[in-house]
Amino acid sequence: MSNPDTRKALLQIHFCVLLWGVTAILGKLITLPALPLVWWRMLLVVAMLALLPRVWRGLSALTPRLALGYCGVGALVALHWLTFYGAVKLANASVAATCIALAPVFTAIVEPWIARRPFQPRELAFGLAVLPGVALVVGGVPHGMRLGVAVGALSALLVAVFGSFNKRLVSHADPLTVTALELGAGTLTLTLLAPALPLLLPALASSPWVLPDLHDAVLLLVLSGLCTLLPFALALVALRHLSAYTVQLVTNLEPVYAIVLAMLFLGEQHELTPLFYLGVAIIIGAVFLHPLLNRARPAPSASAQPE
Repeated sequence: MSNPDTRKALLQIHFCVLLWGVTAILGKLITLPALPLVWWRMLLVVAMLALLPRVWRGLSALTPRLALGYCGVGALVALHWLTFYGAVKLANASVAATCIALAPVFTAIVEPWIARRPFQPRELAFGLAVLPGVALVVGGVPHGMRLGVAVGALSALLVAVFGSFNKRLVSHADPLTVTALELGAGTLTLTLLAPALPLLLPALASSPWVLPDLHDAVLLLVLSGLCTLLPFALALVALRHLSAYTVQLVTNLEPVYAIVLAMLFLGEQHELTPLFYLGVAIIIGAVFLHPLLNRARPAPSASAQPE
């Protein structure tokens, strides 16, 4: 039977995943385009972390090579968030959250290459298992939302790439320091990328320097503080009492939480067909089945970067 510390940690990690599920809802409620939304979110988190002496001490202890590696990961995080909120804007929160459920599929393919380990055939089988679900999801959304599905799938691919790199680097420095450096680099990446975005991703092109109105400013503070820093800090505490395997299973619930919240607060079930939700069930079922089939292997460590 689990002890009180383990039960408390399990509740904490569920609460964290619920808050991460809220990010898609806030992305829909914030009226800013995806680029300034992500730019402000990253900048606000960096500003909050800059108030912590622990972060500055951690930065001073980093080697230039390690700092450069974290900056590279931060650029990938920025692109992931840009495409994630782009999917929210181009489709809706439910579609974006479902696409993120594809991240374990991409991870099964790209992690062996990044981690320089042998490819496992059963991981390819896992990827093939979700294809019927993806087909149903695409067929279950209105035609005008299908660009959002494509952008969301790109976001999931970026999760797999930066998550795999993060697993190689995250243990070498203080997690809050890593987050500050990665998001600072991500903010700079979006600033430099903005002029070229009309050519690279025209659907997401806009200026990052759009001042939010009061409504958006309040929601951005909630997104940055309540849905980014708070769950990150709680997850650090919870990880002391939970296995990486348990955290992985709970984190897989994020799309479920997001879709349920989107039904309750945005009424998105009226925009989507039963085929979409059947496809979601297949994808999420495969995502949960994958770690069960691979339980004999050590579970991968949790990514240092929340949604």
